[in-house]
Amino acid sequence: MPLRFGDHVSTAETDYGTVLLDEQDGAYWELNPTATVVVRTLLDGGEEADAAAALVQEFDIDQTQALQDVETLVRELRDSGLAS
Repeated sequence: MPLRFGDHVSTAETDYGTVLLDEQDGAYWELNPTATVVVRTLLDGGEEADAAAALVQEFDIDQTQALQDVETLVRELRDSGLAS
């Protein structure tokens, strides 16, 4: 399922990943380069499997671990209220 950030979330890519600002409570979240690949893939309309494949290709990690990492990140972003 593609990812969407709430209207209250601002994003900025940096040299070290992506920074998210929750404008409702002023909290910052810093995503590392692997999380940035995941978020970019999902925001572009990709599925979780696409994001895992992008991690495997870019970082040469195991497909099973990549999918688990994607699922964990997406769950945390949704549970925090940053994304739907």
